[in-house]
Amino acid sequence: MKPVETSEVKIRVSDLTMAYGDFVVMRDLNFTINRGDVFIIMGGSGCGKSTLMRHLIGLKAPAQGKVYYGDVSFWEAAPEAQDRIMREIGVLYQNGALWSSMTLAENVSLPLEQYTDLHHSEIRELVSLKLSLVGLAGFEEFYPSEISGGMRKRAGLARAMALDPDILFFDEPSAGLDPLSAKRLDDLILELNHSLNATIVVVTHELASIFAIGNHSVFLDPDTRTIIGEGDPKTLREEAADPKVRDFLTRGEGGKSDD
Repeated sequence: MKPVETSEVKIRVSDLTMAYGDFVVMRDLNFTINRGDVFIIMGGSGCGKSTLMRHLIGLKAPAQGKVYYGDVSFWEAAPEAQDRIMREIGVLYQNGALWSSMTLAENVSLPLEQYTDLHHSEIRELVSLKLSLVGLAGFEEFYPSEISGGMRKRAGLARAMALDPDILFFDEPSAGLDPLSAKRLDDLILELNHSLNATIVVVTHELASIFAIGNHSVFLDPDTRTIIGEGDPKTLREEAADPKVRDFLTRGEGGKSDD
């Protein structure tokens, strides 16, 4: 199964500089994410992959440059426009970020209760549907501590999908998972990409996932502090102009960097 590809631009990053105070993490970042992409943000240790995701999802303002959602410059938009954009995205954080004191159903229902006027019975139906989509039908009343790490990731994904977002962000989705659970999550990402025509952005250093799901990518280099590779990861593995990118992508399928 290949990612869905279209030419509609969902996100455009223009001349982006990321910094903490005077320390520049990355500079002059320029790339686009199209509707239907499974877009990989990759690179070595300390390159700023997760920091870039924070800029994309509205958690950290850039030191310089712009992030466009469609034709709207997010960081220059009014708060109401920013809120509308944020309601169109879902985020799966590395640890799932579930509330331990709440059942899976209660966790998934949170955004529906906060952002919709749906009746409780309608919310229950939607929660059951979202959990079913990630293979957790019948687990509504379980607590996060009662299920496996892979199941917690899928429950976190169900919550990220609660408001039917156009774009899903994943921060190191395979972290802490055994190879079989990681593959199941990769398969689920591709299934959501196809069935929902969702645009998906993934921060990862896992080669197996990069090659299994990604159709477009950027490679962040901590030495030059900018992008030194962009394109389909499989093509970059063979044809990247910079040897650092080829070295990163030819460590053996399923290998890991020291990130």
